[in-house]
Amino acid sequence: MSAGHVPVMLEEVMAVLQPRDDAIYVDGTFGGGGYSAALLDRAKCRVFGIDRDADAIARGRAMADRYDGRLTLIHGRFSDMDALLGAQGVEKADGVALDIGVSSFQIDQGERGFSFGADGPLDMRMDTSQGATAADLVNTLPESELIRILASYGEENRAKAVARAIVAARPITRTGELAGVAERVLGRRQKIHPATRTFQALRIAVNDELGELERGLEAAERVLNPEGRLAVVAFHSLEDRIVKRFLAERSGRMGQGSRHLPQRPAGQPPTFDTLKTGPQTPNEDEIHANSRSRSARLRAAVRNLAPAWKPTAPIRGEYV
Repeated sequence: MSAGHVPVMLEEVMAVLQPRDDAIYVDGTFGGGGYSAALLDRAKCRVFGIDRDADAIARGRAMADRYDGRLTLIHGRFSDMDALLGAQGVEKADGVALDIGVSSFQIDQGERGFSFGADGPLDMRMDTSQGATAADLVNTLPESELIRILASYGEENRAKAVARAIVAARPITRTGELAGVAERVLGRRQKIHPATRTFQALRIAVNDELGELERGLEAAERVLNPEGRLAVVAFHSLEDRIVKRFLAERSGRMGQGSRHLPQRPAGQPPTFDTLKTGPQTPNEDEIHANSRSRSARLRAAVRNLAPAWKPTAPIRGEYV
């Protein structure tokens, strides 16, 4: 585990995954390697650590060396975990862990463009080798599309005013410039920085984070063995809502549908048994020691014998 990295709800995630000898686990958001290290320390198992960020894979190489071949690092998307494992000669896994969102490493590196607190290029790509940057979106999208992104992904109440100001300020190439636009529109009289929702919205759009999560949950369903365990930690209501709905649907708890939740497709048996009906939250000690954990929500389930459903999420979305 990298110095300074604090994995969120580590003990709770380990309680879900129940590491055991000879098992295979997928750490779909490797980051600083906290979950991977805990799994490898607690059992003679194998772990496949996946991350879109090449920097995370590079940081993890020293860790991989310490575990004598039991940790395999893969640069890629966790939504492709079945194909990525297949390329390694592995078809199934006994556990999958996902920690959804931006990592502290990415926020702390101003040159990555995730933080309004450190001026840098307006990038925000988790995989810097491909896809449109935040600057591309800010400077080329029509105002109506910027409004949609800010309102849907940032839940910004004044999305129209912020989008109008962004268009008027073009070209915008630096994080400091974008933060300044948001601050001029919204002012500083609020609990969070005025640029918080704008940066969140653009990051989600740049990386298609919600689509990636939907596809990743379906990939985990395909990869997990019967009795295999899924642990997902989300930090935002948009992400937690997707996990909650997926598990409700796949465990047969969605009922007969409503105008908000459609009926489960006929002939599709439940594929998961949820461990708890609601999310698990961090205890007060962890929140005090690691403020990032405050909004964390852990949802978990156990795979059963039913075949995986056919994929419903788009192959790729947004701007990647």
